[in-house]
Amino acid sequence: MLTERELESCYLGQFIPVHYHHNMLMDNRRMSGFKAAITHLVAPGAKVLELGGGTGVLSWFAAAKAEKVWCVEYNPDLVAEAKRFLAQNVNGDRVEVIQGDAFEYLPPEPVDVVICEMIHVAMLREKQVQVIESFKQRYLEKFGGPLPLFIPEAMIMAVQPLQQDYCFEGYNAPIVQFQEPTFIQSGSVELAQPSVYSLLDFTQAVPAQIAWQGVFAIEHDGTVNALRFVTKNILAVVMEQSTTVDWLNHYLVLPLAEPVSVQKGDQLYVSLEYKAGGSIPSLQASLRAQHLHVVEAEWATQTRHVAAYA
Repeated sequence: MLTERELESCYLGQFIPVHYHHNMLMDNRRMSGFKAAITHLVAPGAKVLELGGGTGVLSWFAAAKAEKVWCVEYNPDLVAEAKRFLAQNVNGDRVEVIQGDAFEYLPPEPVDVVICEMIHVAMLREKQVQVIESFKQRYLEKFGGPLPLFIPEAMIMAVQPLQQDYCFEGYNAPIVQFQEPTFIQSGSVELAQPSVYSLLDFTQAVPAQIAWQGVFAIEHDGTVNALRFVTKNILAVVMEQSTTVDWLNHYLVLPLAEPVSVQKGDQLYVSLEYKAGGSIPSLQASLRAQHLHVVEAEWATQTRHVAAYA
């Protein structure tokens, strides 16, 4: 019988199949970004912890300069894979692969850097926020401060109204889509500029609940029938060059239950609310898009009703 956490992990993606991790090895943007960030932040002789180590590749990047790396992975199949791969690579002996729960594991001594890549676009499905916040609390209780550096250091999340083509060879199907950020999306018409709805800074306390409401200035006539979610991971801040090492997740495009016809110059109100690590449907169910004047009229009516009963 699976525990509640194990059931949630299987459903929400913590227990990711091995072949998915193999695909991540072939993601050049992800690999080069993390390698650059780890090379920058891990000092010679450092102690490093990776939470959710997968195939062990990020721990191996750290081992190029670190004295010791602890690589914690929950999935026993991936533990075996990581050990097998690391044994074939120089400096792999500096990495100790441990089968354990990232929500519970602490290293035997203080570390300088923590790597945690439990990242999904919009911080859905995977438990990055909860794992990091749990780690910070337990680490401070055991070792005191300061906290280690975290990779990634922060995340910027944005949302954008789209007119999305859902016609597939004549068959209309409004489906959830993932888009490659480096490709031109011919089926997507951007009706307004993206707006940042959340900034997660792992040097600070990060709440799991995410809620936002904002107004977009519509730039083109069309029908807003989808919202695109963009997640930019700040893997490392390079202070001496006043720049950052970034990695963009695939875009997530969610169809709206009620599309909105718009014209250039309109103001579109959008609201959303979900929990980091939650399911895609949980975010989709919260989405609301309406003309601002309609929402303002609703607010005015509610205010009058409250005043009448006061």
